[in-house]
Amino acid sequence: MTNGAASALQTYQASASGISETLEAARSQVEERFLEGGTVLLSVMDVLNRLLSSLDNVTKVLDAGESSDTGADLRLTVKSLIDLPISEKARQDALSSLADTGNSLRKHVADMQETMRYLRTFAVTAKITGAALPEFAGFAQEILERIYSGTVEVNGFASHLDSLEKEVKVALSFGAATAHSYSETVPDVAGALQDDARKIAEHRKNLAAIARDVSAIARGIQSKVASTLSALQVGDITRQRIEHVQSTFSLLDEFLGGEDGRKLDADARRRLENVIHHLTAAQMNDMCKDFHRDSQSVVKTIASFGQDTQEILRLRDQMSGSGQGNFMRTLESSVSAAHEIVKQVDEATKQADQISQSTLGTAAKLLESIGNIRVVKSDIHYMALNTNLRCSRLGEEGKSINVVTAELRIFAAKLDESADAIVNGLPTLETAAGRIAPASADATGGLGESLTSAVGNIRAAANTMEEELKVLSEHGREVASKISLLIGKLDFQRDLGEVLARCADLLENVAGAEIADISDIADAVAPLDRRIFKLYTMVQERNVHRDIIPAMEEGAVAVAKADKVEDDEDLFADALF
Repeated sequence: MTNGAASALQTYQASASGISETLEAARSQVEERFLEGGTVLLSVMDVLNRLLSSLDNVTKVLDAGESSDTGADLRLTVKSLIDLPISEKARQDALSSLADTGNSLRKHVADMQETMRYLRTFAVTAKITGAALPEFAGFAQEILERIYSGTVEVNGFASHLDSLEKEVKVALSFGAATAHSYSETVPDVAGALQDDARKIAEHRKNLAAIARDVSAIARGIQSKVASTLSALQVGDITRQRIEHVQSTFSLLDEFLGGEDGRKLDADARRRLENVIHHLTAAQMNDMCKDFHRDSQSVVKTIASFGQDTQEILRLRDQMSGSGQGNFMRTLESSVSAAHEIVKQVDEATKQADQISQSTLGTAAKLLESIGNIRVVKSDIHYMALNTNLRCSRLGEEGKSINVVTAELRIFAAKLDESADAIVNGLPTLETAAGRIAPASADATGGLGESLTSAVGNIRAAANTMEEELKVLSEHGREVASKISLLIGKLDFQRDLGEVLARCADLLENVAGAEIADISDIADAVAPLDRRIFKLYTMVQERNVHRDIIPAMEEGAVAVAKADKVEDDEDLFADALF
């Protein structure tokens, strides 16, 4: 190597060293920033997935509420409450009917008691009248005992009826108070519960609509993030193209230090370096233009995230502050008032059931007493008849006793009339008693339970929703935070664009205004041209290359085409065309 060539090489190496450091700094920054941006984008994608998962959970809670339809349960309970005054009136009517039936029986019982008093009087008269006749003394005593037995039965009958009338009286009084209470409280309480049921349905409908809106926005961001991740390919492309420029300088160094390069004189070397500088400057300028265009598209897409996240936060706040706690407190207040009514219903029902059972028991006892009274009546009748027959044989001596026993028979027959009237009235008594009792033993218990169950389900759904909304709120805040960070991290143009532009300017300054003519050393530098051309993985790079260094010979073109075919699989694998 001549002294001039050595001096030129040293000058070039000093210049190349500065360029290399600048290019390496740019390549390193591109790699770091795009790697960092990709990491942030993936973290945003992850938190978006969690946000969408939270939304799915919210939707499931809403769907579960829809399927269980606690609002419908509440509306059904409200209907039962509204029906209470009607059922209470029916019960009052049944109690009044029972009281009327009891009053009608009371008249017949009084007749029986009056009859028993007459029978007692005639029996005593018979005993006095027949005192002179020893054979009638036992008869008079026996008939008195039978009359006393019948009197006990009749008085017992009257006592049962008295107890029943007292119970009915108390029930009527209590029922009147209950009916008055219902008229004052049931409409308001039922109206409040109906309003609560409507609010629950509206609340669920509003939350579902907001959840759909948040989900649509989140999925839109998710799609933008996915497209941005794809667009970050510009970073990999830029890094590769910088590496290709770096490799171009390395190949030039190898060539100049090799056997073919040492054959070139200083002027040839200088002209080759000039062409390579123009080539690398052209590649850098083309790369800067593409980088600016593609990175601007990325930044523009990411900038649109800000508005989306603000809308998510707004909707999140709307869901979180939807007044759920307030409507639950209102609902529980309404249900508490309804429970007070249910307690009254329970008390009235228990009392009515007690009266119903008591009445049915009394009816059975009355029927039994009637049977006993009929037996007493039969005994008196036949004993008096036998006495009449015996007195007929005694003539004048038995005439007075005969008159008394005949009266006994007449009044004993009256017991049958009263007994028949009572027996005929007992079915009416039983029917009225059956109408007092609730249609189902669980009717009021079911009303209380359905209230408790409906509120329990609503409260459980509200608690679950509250928890899910808290999670949703956290994820919404995290999405906003991540995207805010992302916007700062992925503003590539602000820093990297300037660095790349400086590299391109540096190469242009080194290259100068004019491209040197190397046609006279085309054959000598053809191997270098082929090796540089083989570096490229993009058609665009090849086009820029041929704009600066045209194909120097047919053989070189053929080799270049062969190299291109050989590299096609790698090019498609990198998906960089």
